[in-house]
Amino acid sequence: MTSTSDSEIRSLIQQWIDAVKHKNLEGIAAPYSDDICAFDAIQTLQFKGKAAYRAHWEKCLEYCQGNMVFECEQLQIHGGSDVAFAHWLNKCGSGAEGEESCYMRVTMGLQRLGGQWQVVHEHWSAPFDMETQKALFNLKP
Repeated sequence: MTSTSDSEIRSLIQQWIDAVKHKNLEGIAAPYSDDICAFDAIQTLQFKGKAAYRAHWEKCLEYCQGNMVFECEQLQIHGGSDVAFAHWLNKCGSGAEGEESCYMRVTMGLQRLGGQWQVVHEHWSAPFDMETQKALFNLKP
């Protein structure tokens, strides 16, 4: 991966994170390709297409009251000049002091389309306890 590609992807991810923190739906949807396939941790098995995933984000933002906690930790980027993937741990939640937050795992697939990096795949998940079938939202890095 070139340093330029790495820098461009880091910038895209930071702009996207800032958009989520500010509940800016247009900024959130901006880096997604029209035919994104997303596996989010809530609501449905998969989202196909930018419009469907944008609608999902809109619904998610309605549930986030107060300050938005959305922090990227341990970001890693791998790939070449036209295809790459990134993964990180994301602290997310809301509340007056961010007291309702947890860590999620994120993987993002990117492709350079029309000269710009776009997100073609996104996957959010939380580990779960196999015995209780409950998500483990209390884990910390």
